[in-house]
Amino acid sequence: MIPPKPAARAERVSLWRYLRLFRQDILSAQPERLYRAWMAEFRTPFFRSYLVNQPSLVKTVLQERPMDFPKSDRVGEGLRPLLGQSVFLTNGAVWERQRRIIDPAFEGGRLRETFSAMRDAGAAAVARLAALAGPTPVEIEAVTSHAAADVIFRTLFSIPIEHRIAAEVFEAFRAYQRTQPILNLAAFLPLPRWMPRFHRRRTRATAREIRALISRLTADRAAEIAAGQAPDDLATKIMTTRDPDTGQTFSTEEMVDQVAIFFLAGHETSASALAWALWLIAANQGVQDRLNAEVDNLDMTSITFSDLSKLRFTRDVFREALRLYPPVPMMVRETTRAEQFRDRTLPKAAQVVISPWHLHRQSRIWPDPDAFDPDRWQRPDQAQPQREAYIPFSAGRRVCTGAGFAMAEGVLLLAMLLKSFRFEIVPDRIPVPEAHLTVRARDGIWLTVTPRQVSARSRNQAST
Repeated sequence: MIPPKPAARAERVSLWRYLRLFRQDILSAQPERLYRAWMAEFRTPFFRSYLVNQPSLVKTVLQERPMDFPKSDRVGEGLRPLLGQSVFLTNGAVWERQRRIIDPAFEGGRLRETFSAMRDAGAAAVARLAALAGPTPVEIEAVTSHAAADVIFRTLFSIPIEHRIAAEVFEAFRAYQRTQPILNLAAFLPLPRWMPRFHRRRTRATAREIRALISRLTADRAAEIAAGQAPDDLATKIMTTRDPDTGQTFSTEEMVDQVAIFFLAGHETSASALAWALWLIAANQGVQDRLNAEVDNLDMTSITFSDLSKLRFTRDVFREALRLYPPVPMMVRETTRAEQFRDRTLPKAAQVVISPWHLHRQSRIWPDPDAFDPDRWQRPDQAQPQREAYIPFSAGRRVCTGAGFAMAEGVLLLAMLLKSFRFEIVPDRIPVPEAHLTVRARDGIWLTVTPRQVSARSRNQAST
């Protein structure tokens, strides 16, 4: 079965029609030609936008000259009430300072230290799903959202999702996403700084609620640090790390900004990737059989970080899910001067759109781009596309600082769920991808979930 993707729009539509389509779904607002074009230009009365699909140009923007192409403020207009001046939205010296403080928390050694918290979250997810398993289909995005949020709270603040404040933050984030915060007037019109941004009332209200809850968690942790009683988790590491250039730590307000993006990026993207991976596995029972054989050889109650290297095929399946359904479908940069890309001159302040969604399905780069083929990750003839046209976490200096964290989390949770359950698609509920903040399914991802009994015979087969 070819995995679902949204229908493309007609080649030519009016600006008003495009805005209406964009509001419904970022992906289906784009024309089919973007899956084969090296570059495309979009003009509006207020700005020009250029989608870049050629690997050499993507490399120029993200890796060779990233500071010449800062993040566009148009993306941040709708998210700023929640994210403030987080590392996701800043540029230049501010961004560099933030990364100097944040990056040490996600180094390899620290990832090993957080692994037990990830495993505990996975065990809790298995227990929750066990209560739902049976003949009645389960909406799996809700399950993966809960699991990913639990990972964030356990690794960041050493509290499970069942903790009262953690549960309140989780519910508030779900309400925030339903307000479609990225769809803001200032993303399309060049409004002066003094003019109000006309965010929806519900967007502003949920953003204030989330920030207030995060402020409580941050203040409590600051008190624990001062008393010498703080757990050695990610929040403590980030809050006590001093900028090597200035010697300063994050202020409380800055820490709230960063926690908000950790939760939004770390929870939302992981939940999306894991849900799509489970659907792809359910739709390809032969792949699921191979995964079962791999995971059945490990004891998930005592799995360690080093054991992840034994889950080679599980990792390839998760990589392929990220290729087909990259959680962040588009990244927007801005030119700081006139640029020559191919046969076009890009003016200063033009929008440069890099779309992992289209790049990962580029028909001139990937063999069978729309097919689910996890074995492609071990084939030498496909090494170049993987190297040049695979950017689920961006690339270069602005690569997601939590990329390694997300890969470990995704492979671990996938393995733990497959060890305990068998997944099957619901034929009359094929999910339709759509994108607002991340790539989710329009009406959810529904699967039939059956508990597995791993026999001694299957474990022996796996070991051989």
